[in-house]
Amino acid sequence: MKAAVLNQLGMAPIYKEFPDPVPRHDDELLINIKAASVKNLDKLRASGTHYASYTELPVVVGIDGVGILENGTRVYAQGITGMIAEKGIISKGRYTVLPDNLDNIAAAALPNAVIGATMALLSRGQLSKGQTVLINGATGVTGQLAVQVAKHYGAARVIATGRNAASLEKLKALGADTIISLREDDDTIIQHLKELHRQTPIDLVIDYLWAHPVELIIKALKGGGLNTFTHKVKIVTVGSMAGENLTIASSTLRSSAIELLGSGLGSLSLQDLKKFDTEILPEMFQLAADGKLIINTHTAPLEQIETVWDMEVAAGKRLVINID
Repeated sequence: MKAAVLNQLGMAPIYKEFPDPVPRHDDELLINIKAASVKNLDKLRASGTHYASYTELPVVVGIDGVGILENGTRVYAQGITGMIAEKGIISKGRYTVLPDNLDNIAAAALPNAVIGATMALLSRGQLSKGQTVLINGATGVTGQLAVQVAKHYGAARVIATGRNAASLEKLKALGADTIISLREDDDTIIQHLKELHRQTPIDLVIDYLWAHPVELIIKALKGGGLNTFTHKVKIVTVGSMAGENLTIASSTLRSSAIELLGSGLGSLSLQDLKKFDTEILPEMFQLAADGKLIINTHTAPLEQIETVWDMEVAAGKRLVINID
């Protein structure tokens, strides 16, 4: 079969022949792969810098994809073998059947962004209908999805921040009620957030940036001192595109009803992940099939994998390898 094969950590995978995978027992299924996305995790594993980096080479890259089982069923699944290839092996019973009217490219692009948005909003943030949600760093793929998902699950108001002006404007069509440019000076951003918080208190912050942008948010939301009561707000961090470290005074948390949480695989329970696989992801696939959930993609054929692996994809788009 043809596949994206990694020969050396730190290098781009190349398009070449690789032995067909073979199921080893009854719990494994062969899948003919049609599309697979390229995500940060895929690149980190191939770079050798991730704790789950590959230990045996050569190897086919890619953790998940969309394809057709031997019985003709079209599914999304995570792979036992690498999934940026013509064929792969998946676990029996651990796949999601796709709606007929959802194309392969969108189906391959959605799951990583869906888990980064829905688990932060629902599992960690405990979003309730009628709440006001701030999506910090909303112009990326997952942030764009978070805006849409927040509205789908009943957020009354969604505030979106980001640096890309064009992408911010587009968020209005996806459900953002208010946008804030992070290119403004710090004082302007803080005052804008304070005014919004005064008008309609912010209940939940979903953060994809961390570091300095979150420091500004905390300054805007923190309490005012003795004999004052503050609105309870959860800040759930999902990513750290602006940096890994945050400076916050102990007194800020003592004087405010601010809760800091993280959302990632290590913070989720088995029950959370089961619900994601059996309820949330199928629902999101159906929304996308019905045109009610939008994800933007950049596609490339498998034979171009070496060229596109390290390319800079336009803001808010997911790179998907078309294998069909």
